[in-house]
Amino acid sequence: MTEDEVYRTTTQYRLWSYTQETLATLRVSTNSRAAVRVRDALRRRRSYEEKDETASVNQVNCLTVEEEQKLVGFYCVKAMEFADFCEFPTNVKATAVQYLKRFYLSNSPMTYHPKQMMPSALFLSTKTENHYISLKNFVAKLPKTTAEDVVAPEFLLTQALRFTFDVRHPQRGLEGGFMDLLAISTGTYHPPPGSQASSKSLQREMLELTPPENAKLKAKSPADLKTRIQIAHGKAKEILKTSALLTDAYFLYTPSQLWLSAFMKADEPLANFYLETKFSSSHGVPSRLRSTLQVCIDLLAQSPSVKPGEVEIKELTRIDKKLYKCRNPEKLDLVGINKAHKREGETKDGAVVDEKTLKKRKLEPAPKDSDDMFGPTISK
Repeated sequence: MTEDEVYRTTTQYRLWSYTQETLATLRVSTNSRAAVRVRDALRRRRSYEEKDETASVNQVNCLTVEEEQKLVGFYCVKAMEFADFCEFPTNVKATAVQYLKRFYLSNSPMTYHPKQMMPSALFLSTKTENHYISLKNFVAKLPKTTAEDVVAPEFLLTQALRFTFDVRHPQRGLEGGFMDLLAISTGTYHPPPGSQASSKSLQREMLELTPPENAKLKAKSPADLKTRIQIAHGKAKEILKTSALLTDAYFLYTPSQLWLSAFMKADEPLANFYLETKFSSSHGVPSRLRSTLQVCIDLLAQSPSVKPGEVEIKELTRIDKKLYKCRNPEKLDLVGINKAHKREGETKDGAVVDEKTLKKRKLEPAPKDSDDMFGPTISK
């Protein structure tokens, strides 16, 4: 079973892989649905307050899809900064960002503010990535945040994730390619079956490669090759830790395509050489693969900055002020909503009712006389 066949069995491929068109359509649908719900909720609230302001409700200026994406992207950056502050490993940080991005495919910031969801996504990722930290210690690192603030959105988050917590990252593939290239540079590489090249011939070919951009001299020894490979590896690693997370790359490309694109962006001649070692000389690297990698490279180049400038901050402030006026009033207090759900699952003596019993209770038809304020008729 090849690595590609294994990946195609994962939930990431089956549930979270899209084309650019389907991704855009999904976000437009989520945005329009949220806008309708915001206006309905505002109408209900104003009706409850006995204010007839139907016209003003219909004129509520809701966020656009582009504004939503900018806001979510900003809180993805905040999640990365907080993960770095907590000294969490890269996989925890990357998983938290993907949880946020996946959540906002089916939910809008107008319904659930990213500021509320970000701590929950990061804490959930510490659990799914087996990097233990107690809730008490996690909350201690967050200013003006309680344990309930972190836990309350967790069920909403897991629901939106469809209870699929596995995220396949490209870093593992990058490390494999890095070790392959180091082996080639020292002449200890074992070519794949069917290859006509030897380890020594591949080493010689690597020494003849043109230098990467901004480098003047070719490598003249295995030590020079090692240095070149390490530099390219470091640059690709940084791209995967930033650009790959802040774009839609995870939704559009496989982990292998991601790390190869990042490596090609770091050192194109070296990446092309590596690809050629994996395909027979008679057929060469498929043109479709090359074009896919180039489109991915272009996407990575369009990544927003991990340090927004003054113009970006000004735009984000404007969006946040606009959001203040078009948030769903029924979803503001997630802690209160979570407590209300818990109360539904308790008996009179305070004991917790299991979920199966609770569902059964909701599905059971109400008694015929339940509408009578004095209860059912007493039989004679």
